[in-house]
Amino acid sequence: MIFEQIPVGQMQNFSYLIGDENSKEGAVVDPAWENSKILDIAKKHDLNIKFILITHSHYDHIDGVKSLVDATDATVYVHKDDMVEIKNRGIDKIKTIDENDEINIGKIKIKVLHTPGHSPGSVCYLFNNKIITGDMLFVEAIGRVDLPGGDIEKMFNSLQKLKKLDDNIEVYPGHDYGSIKHSTIAHEKENNPYMRASKEEFFRIR
Repeated sequence: MIFEQIPVGQMQNFSYLIGDENSKEGAVVDPAWENSKILDIAKKHDLNIKFILITHSHYDHIDGVKSLVDATDATVYVHKDDMVEIKNRGIDKIKTIDENDEINIGKIKIKVLHTPGHSPGSVCYLFNNKIITGDMLFVEAIGRVDLPGGDIEKMFNSLQKLKKLDDNIEVYPGHDYGSIKHSTIAHEKENNPYMRASKEEFFRIR
């Protein structure tokens, strides 16, 4: 498997490149800025970008989607509850996703986890002992719940879902906001106050 965490833009965002070495099929997660940088890395690996995966549809994660679709003719995968913002950008090649859906990139199987809280349609992508969490879970922190569509109770419930995953799964967030660029579920359970909190504590500290 080809996998790269790519820093982009002025808000410490991460985009991600996922590729199957045999089929040369590739996916980009959350293209917001610096598409030329992403495409150069894909070209280095000889990947054909056929999938664009969206963790949620806030502007700092989707501003580059239309130009990347135009450059690659890829299909955009987004949760049905966050689809409107993608359609509003003049994109027609959209496939809606939901809990437990599977996206196949060559032989790489990516499982969709619906994790609302930061936005109604926030999702995480689980594959090959890695999870891309967008703005739902950061290293040692979580995303905001005070933006339109945010929901503190849904965020708490989504965190409980992630806590049930294997401790050794690697966590790849949507922003470089933590002490390290990526971590593990075990690290977050031990070091992230929001992952450690009871429901009562969570509502108080959040």
